Amino acid sequence: MTVKKVPVGLSNRHLHVSKEHLEKLFGPGYELTEFKVLSQPGQYACEEKVDIVGPKGTLKGVRILGPVRKETQIEVLAADAYKLGLKVPVRDSGDLEGTPGVKLVGPKGEVDLDYGVIVAARHIHMHPDDAKAFGVEDFQRVKVRVEGMRGLVFENVLIRVSPSYALDMHLDTEEGNAAGIQNGDMLEVIID
Repeated sequence: MTVKKVPVGLSNRHLHVSKEHLEKLFGPGYELTEFKVLSQPGQYACEEKVDIVGPKGTLKGVRILGPVRKETQIEVLAADAYKLGLKVPVRDSGDLEGTPGVKLVGPKGEVDLDYGVIVAARHIHMHPDDAKAFGVEDFQRVKVRVEGMRGLVFENVLIRVSPSYALDMHLDTEEGNAAGIQNGDMLEVIID
């Protein structure tokens, strides 16, 4: 049996903003400034940061990822949710219905969100050629094995397939730390 492996990228707290919210936070006509290119084509970490204010606490200087999106989405760690004073569900990106909101504070203004805060569910981005090679489909769930002293198996890993994606598994830093994983490590995909 051939072992199929995927590179992993660890993700810290961050947010994606809509054009409307970007302009409220940074001023009319404002454009995001690229800081660092990310693993997915066309995606980048931005110079811009904002504060996230919850009922019990604040996360200072949280980085925005670009480009702008049609809807603002805040991705926090489980420990961040506790600090903010929120019950934040684990969700797939874009599944924001019924999620809590927060206040975003930028240098030129504030945005009060009624919803949009999630702990991002673990997932693997694949180009259609990768999906064919792995024998998987969009929205399929797989397991991923981590070897080593802190070895474990991640379950319920969502496969996302698009011609605009590059092969990469995304975990948050809490999951990565628990398993002793570093960016770029190769992990085994288990397909039931």
